Amino acid sequence: MGRAGTGTGGEAVAAVVAGPLLLLLLARPPPASAGYSGKSEVGLVSEHFSQAPQRLSFYSWYGSARLFRFRVPPDAVLLRWLLQVSRESGAACTDAEITVHFRSGAPPVINPLGTSFPDDTAVQPSFQVGVPLSTTPRSNASVNVSHPAPGDWFVAAHLPPSSQKIELKGLAPTCAYVFQPELLVTRVVEISIMEPDVPLPQTLLSHPSYLKVFVPDYTRELLLELRDCVSNGSLGCPVRLTVGPVTLPSNFQKVLTCTGAPWPCRLLLPSPPWDRWLQVTAESLVGPLGTVAFSAVAALTACRPRSVTIQPLLQSSQNQSFNASSGLLSPSPDHQDLGRSGRVDRSPFCLTNYPVTREDMDVVSVHFQPLDRVSVRVCSDTPSVMRLRLNTGMDSGGSLTISLRANKTEMRNETVVVACVNAASPFLGFNTSLNCTTAFFQGYPLSLSAWSRRANLIIPYPETDNWYLSLQLMCPENAEHSYLYASCSCKAGWRGWSCTDNSTAQTVAQQRAATLLLTLSNLMFLAPIAVSVRRFFLVEASVYAYTMFFSTFYHACDQPGEAVLCILSYDTLQYCDFLGSGAAIWVTILCMARLKTVLKYVLFLLGTLVIAMSLQLDRRGMWNMLGPCLFAFVIMASMWAYRCGHRRQCYPTSWQRWAFYLLPGVSMASVGIAIYTSMMTSDNYYYTHSIWHILLAGSAALLLPPPDQPAEPWACSQKFPCHYQICKNDREELYAVT
Repeated sequence: MGRAGTGTGGEAVAAVVAGPLLLLLLARPPPASAGYSGKSEVGLVSEHFSQAPQRLSFYSWYGSARLFRFRVPPDAVLLRWLLQVSRESGAACTDAEITVHFRSGAPPVINPLGTSFPDDTAVQPSFQVGVPLSTTPRSNASVNVSHPAPGDWFVAAHLPPSSQKIELKGLAPTCAYVFQPELLVTRVVEISIMEPDVPLPQTLLSHPSYLKVFVPDYTRELLLELRDCVSNGSLGCPVRLTVGPVTLPSNFQKVLTCTGAPWPCRLLLPSPPWDRWLQVTAESLVGPLGTVAFSAVAALTACRPRSVTIQPLLQSSQNQSFNASSGLLSPSPDHQDLGRSGRVDRSPFCLTNYPVTREDMDVVSVHFQPLDRVSVRVCSDTPSVMRLRLNTGMDSGGSLTISLRANKTEMRNETVVVACVNAASPFLGFNTSLNCTTAFFQGYPLSLSAWSRRANLIIPYPETDNWYLSLQLMCPENAEHSYLYASCSCKAGWRGWSCTDNSTAQTVAQQRAATLLLTLSNLMFLAPIAVSVRRFFLVEASVYAYTMFFSTFYHACDQPGEAVLCILSYDTLQYCDFLGSGAAIWVTILCMARLKTVLKYVLFLLGTLVIAMSLQLDRRGMWNMLGPCLFAFVIMASMWAYRCGHRRQCYPTSWQRWAFYLLPGVSMASVGIAIYTSMMTSDNYYYTHSIWHILLAGSAALLLPPPDQPAEPWACSQKFPCHYQICKNDREELYAVT
């Protein structure tokens, strides 16, 4: 692997990554040495693709990454991604490094948190590039890929892992980091087509020659050969052949350098990718002034598949409908079509093809199984092959789960069943090797034996292609293939790609303790309820009772794991809890203002309606609580200031009221607000939020004003002959000494 180069001004340093085919540049101008210049070669055209910019997020789970999909056209010879990153200017914006991942055929599998994957999961590390943002608010980078694979390419970008601190929306400072990728594609329009066993004359000058050959289904091997090479009038073959596409993160592209010995120059590709064009690039090694002439020949060898007939299977399953078509079945040997001159191997059958049904279970899962829904027979002479069609472009965003189970009655002690899972073409060389490697793909091996009758394989985000399961040796099998969505948000301390990392998981006892702590701490509201009832603040007592009830059952429903109790829907309980908390603070401060009874209850109602509306607009917004609290505090401060001026002394006048009630109540409320806004994390939420419940309820009990001076609640001042009375409430006195 080479090192990435950086440059300033108009200079740049290029470094070779993953062989001579992949160039990584971290500079603004595109250098000519990178293979992209303003002057195009003959027969090449350029295309530009752009994606809308997206705001990046700090990484906490896979959904935090921003995913972009590009469609690379066929016959592309160079990709150049332009990565543009910018941020806002302000004190809240700090230095950060944006990580960008690339992958062909499916979204990249990333793991910035370093969590563990489930057992039997095959994970390839993604190809990634870091784009730093330090001194300037804008940064650019570029990534070049030569001879890319056609189809979907995915780019995922994210900020570093997020902290565990819980911050209120609108209270903590924020900074916007924006990422926008662009793609420049150079593709060839003048390309020569190679027919099987037909020599194709070529002459190389200063520019490479682009060829391609079509590989049909059931091709066992492909042989590329250069014949009759002449370099500057003398015998020799200074030619470099580049065969196949580049795929990230893995790259199995074949490069053959011919220098004259051995001669003729040949490249044998076992199990090349089926049903697609294979690109071949020939480059001269004699310099810009020399010429090389040769003839290129492609020879295809087909295998004879043994097909499992579909008629008996359908007769045994007349009451079931299958999603099967003739495309799922292999053609008979008499109908092999490999072009005008393709060779069909007349040796015994090279594989047994089992048709497979695809059943859409729901929106996010697909189930594959043999057509008879029972078993697959595996022989020792030829592999048994099943094709899993994941080539629609709709199945790459999940996990391919393969489960094999051996039949206990047929599995002998000395028997071993070997299986390979490959994309594009099946692995057929069990008799010579067990590495599951085809021409351009490293497969995933599995094995079954009498001691291990089950085998499982999980492939996160499989490439968009036809996948093949190959099995060999004598043993009946059951093969099940399920397609599950695997982008998990873990709870109860579980971590990892599929929430299987239990290094920080909570036990059932811990979950129950957390639930009891969050729910029973609400019983502290019994104190303000009792004080309110004793002082005849019945509306305030009702609000506190409402808050206690819904806060208790909301936190009982909000728990992960097993300790959960939901009496209503989660959304309803959350809304009622937030509404009760805001209303409790609102009525407490207004009660301290000692307003006239009618005015106080009108403000109670209007404030509660405003809080309910704001919660519907943005339930977690900071101003849902802060706005009503500030308005109520202004009303209370104005009334207290008015009374101080009217009486010419401090209000409240009693130092005991200040020392034993107001100052402790304000202190508890201040500590609770500090904990709620700046100290809560996902790890300490259970006890910090419980402390918030206790402090909020305790401060309400201390801050409620004392009752008025004893008097008849309703003293009638006058009676009318019509039996109506005009009464006066002495508790409306605004200037009572407290």
